[in-house]
Amino acid sequence: MTGAGAGAPSVVACPNGPLIVRGDVEIRDERGELLDPHRRTVALCRCGASAIRPFCDGSHKLTGFRTVRPEREPAVVYDELTRLEPGPRGRR
Repeated sequence: MTGAGAGAPSVVACPNGPLIVRGDVEIRDERGELLDPHRRTVALCRCGASAIRPFCDGSHKLTGFRTVRPEREPAVVYDELTRLEPGPRGRR
């Protein structure tokens, strides 16, 4: 997935589905050999059931694959705001 004019890579996890990878990236197999999907956007399997791993073939829909949404940390509440005081050289 390399080439002239290719953009910065990004990865988005689809709920209950694959990872969508966009941009200028190289994808390698478990032996380190380059896989060339000839596309700038690919879907990578997360369910483990795809017949074309590491790429997604939609098997997650048939297997009922579900992702677990991480629990959010409770918001931190501060009693007072942090203040910046001038240092010895007048800098903050």
